[in-house]
Amino acid sequence: MGSIDSYIFRTTLTSFAVVMASLTGVIWITQALRGIDLMTSQGQTILTFLGLTGLAVPVLILVIAPIALMIAVAHTLNRLATDSEIIVMNAAGLSPLRLFRPFVYATLVVSAIVILIGAYIAPDGLRRIARWDSEITADVLANVLQPGRFAQLEQNLTIRVRERQPGGLLVGVFIDDRRDPNDRVSIIADHGTVLKNSEGSFLVLEDGHLERFQAGQQEPALVAFSRYAFDMSKFSRARDVAYGIREHYLWELMWPDPNDPLLKQLPTQFRSEMHDRLLAPIYPFFFAAVTFAFLGLARTTRQSRNFSMIGAVLCAFVVRLAGFALSVIANQTPYVAGLQYLLLVIAIAVSVWLIRRNVVIEPPARLVDALNALTASLSRLVRRPMPA
Repeated sequence: MGSIDSYIFRTTLTSFAVVMASLTGVIWITQALRGIDLMTSQGQTILTFLGLTGLAVPVLILVIAPIALMIAVAHTLNRLATDSEIIVMNAAGLSPLRLFRPFVYATLVVSAIVILIGAYIAPDGLRRIARWDSEITADVLANVLQPGRFAQLEQNLTIRVRERQPGGLLVGVFIDDRRDPNDRVSIIADHGTVLKNSEGSFLVLEDGHLERFQAGQQEPALVAFSRYAFDMSKFSRARDVAYGIREHYLWELMWPDPNDPLLKQLPTQFRSEMHDRLLAPIYPFFFAAVTFAFLGLARTTRQSRNFSMIGAVLCAFVVRLAGFALSVIANQTPYVAGLQYLLLVIAIAVSVWLIRRNVVIEPPARLVDALNALTASLSRLVRRPMPA
């Protein structure tokens, strides 16, 4: 790799890393705010909150990476054009296709990252989220018992906690257990804590009273206790985690287990997800090629690059939107998946052809004249004095 290639390669990847981190951070914050109830209402720690939301970041990267690469390529080309470096390299005999080569190297790096994330990292993160969510949901004391509310765990079992304090201390615990029709138990305790061990989960109550109503007895039995363990194991068992299609690794989608119940239930969606994973590393090449086709060719400083930038964004948006539409249709019609590959091949081929033929994409003259006339009219309208 020569000095020019190395310079463009480093600049593009540096810009990509900055844009990628910025976009991912903004979107991650918006998504993470939806799960803030993990700390406020379910009593989870900040580490649990960050862990659950952080595991979803690889999924965001799969969508953001091509866009971040497009912005990085546009930034690099705009920097080269501002310093007239593209014109100098073109005058020195460097063809547009040759100038496009370091951008291809950068795209290969981005594509490799997308392949790794799509094949293993993203589905593994979703699996961890599913397991973690199962454990949190199964934790009754964190998920069901809300301070100040009566929680009916079973038809004849009601528990209320007045307040939850730091350190897992539950203040003002009330339990009404009527599961046994011949033995009704009511418990009031000053405070309690959760104890989990190999024998199960227990709500350890301290400084309280237990009132037992037994069938055939006229008066209840009242017992004061300093420490009492109420068995909660039945309500703290994690459910079996069933992984969805997105939680499958790429090789599981390509060579699925014939006995997989999800494959038998949704065979078309199974294949559609596989094609989406295989297409993900191809999209960066299209985004880089279409951006270079609009912005990478030598032009004078009088030629506006605004139209070229808008044109590149519109083309990328149309092709990506068409890809999403075909992906949705492929969930019901398997052969449509082949059209997604054809769409990208044609889009990349047209972009490379424009680069090779050194075709500068400019707006039509009539459109430019109309825009200039509109701008002039607006300028005169702004400068017109207001009537007294």
